Amino acid sequence: MFSIEMSVRDYELDMQGIVNNGVYFNYLEHARHAFLKQGGIDFAALTSAGIHLVVIRSELDYKASLKSGDRFRVEVALERLSRVKFGFRQRVVRLEDEKVCLDGLVVGTALNERGRPYISPLLEELFNQ
Repeated sequence: MFSIEMSVRDYELDMQGIVNNGVYFNYLEHARHAFLKQGGIDFAALTSAGIHLVVIRSELDYKASLKSGDRFRVEVALERLSRVKFGFRQRVVRLEDEKVCLDGLVVGTALNERGRPYISPLLEELFNQ
């Protein structure tokens, strides 16, 4: 399982002093891009080649809140959901106590230059690792 560590920044907090729920989408996206990059897939290079990775659904279960200065990791596991869909199982875990703060499934596909769902050979390789 891939993971990346991050810290909460003050500007990510809401009036209650906890990370705003929308900020978690940024954490998850950053971790997915880092996961792809370590697997040899450059998100920007794919886009330049006319292949667009897109999110088509997100399911997020918020379990606990992160606060200013908390260190956490975002875990990423890739799974094949169908011929043209893949899922990123993701978790946000607070490092101090290993508390799971968020469980998520982000479903995506790739669109080729004609806008049709398509799984490139590069993505296929990730499923076989």
